[in-house]
Amino acid sequence: MSCAIVGQSGGPTAAINATLAGVIKGAANAHQIGKIDTLFGMKNGIEGLLKEDLISLNEYFRDDVALSHLSDTPGAALGSCRLKLPADKTEAIYDQIFAILQKYDIHYFFYIGGNDSMDTTAKLSQISKERGYPLYVIGVPKTIDNDLCGTDHTPGFGSAAKFISTVISEIMCDTAVYTKPAVTIVEIMGRDAGWLTASAALCADRAPDLIYLPEVPFSIPQFLEDVKAALKCRSDVVVAVSEGIRLQDGSYVGASTSSGVKDAFGHQYLGGAGKALEMLVKEEIGCKVRSVEINLPQRCAAHLASATDISESFAIGCAAVDYAIRQITGHMMVFIRKPSSQYEIEIGSLPVSEIANQVKAVPRHFINEKGNYPTPECIAYLTPLIQGERYITFVGGVPSFFRF
Repeated sequence: MSCAIVGQSGGPTAAINATLAGVIKGAANAHQIGKIDTLFGMKNGIEGLLKEDLISLNEYFRDDVALSHLSDTPGAALGSCRLKLPADKTEAIYDQIFAILQKYDIHYFFYIGGNDSMDTTAKLSQISKERGYPLYVIGVPKTIDNDLCGTDHTPGFGSAAKFISTVISEIMCDTAVYTKPAVTIVEIMGRDAGWLTASAALCADRAPDLIYLPEVPFSIPQFLEDVKAALKCRSDVVVAVSEGIRLQDGSYVGASTSSGVKDAFGHQYLGGAGKALEMLVKEEIGCKVRSVEINLPQRCAAHLASATDISESFAIGCAAVDYAIRQITGHMMVFIRKPSSQYEIEIGSLPVSEIANQVKAVPRHFINEKGNYPTPECIAYLTPLIQGERYITFVGGVPSFFRF
């Protein structure tokens, strides 16, 4: 039997460990039929592989109770990284990687991550073929941004969407207690795609008055007109905006308050769209106004995880192993929504080369004509993804999470 390895990369989510648990379960099933011996975990993604900082996952997870505890733990239990592998296939780093894989007899490679992680998956798959090393590489999606192409949605998104719609509902309960005209602007993650911000429309009782996504160019005059119109209807106006909203010229609304720093993949660290709009409303309208940036909590709120999201995340991780032992390589696992009145998905795969380094934007017909609210079709797409609740373990009144 050969060995396998799994790693996590990119930003953490409330569901990425459920996917890891699924890979562990799948590897255990493969062990029973003589396909996989040891499943290694690389700590901090590809960086951990390069350092040979590996852990035998077989020793930690011997029953479904332990896997369930891992599934309900947010973050990335193995740790993460944002290391970009070079495009030059002759770089020494690849000699190092394949020497380590051969040393540990690793022939199955699973990488759980987002768009940039799929770039790593594509490179390793292609180079293993060119070197003649039998390595079956499968990318397993995760991202709260829901911006990976080829899949109906991504593991981790449903839980983040559930958290956002819940927090927005609570904010609106807070703002509704006063009669003095006021505007509250809530900034939500989403550099290039507005899926998360669109989920603010899922509030059960009352949704935000205005929702702006980066897919539609942001107009400052139209925004001020929208806010003034909303204030004529109610005193407590709530606006949800993506951090990545842009003006017609492509510049970020929050650019004046961002650091300008970029990550290893060239993505600018954003922030400040809400604060910029707060100052604009204060200057141009003059009413009471505040901005709220939800920030990190939207990524890893396990206490508000979607049961649908966690169960699907586990299933896609398990399926990834099944595909690998069938000698499929260079693919990313995907969800396919069946065309029926009731929500139902099946799991498949696509060549990762068709997916990596692309962005799945919110389609224009999912946004109303004025560009300030999701359409009913968008809400119908989002609603099934946040269904169901997980009942996590509490110790001493607070959640108990898995730690290596």
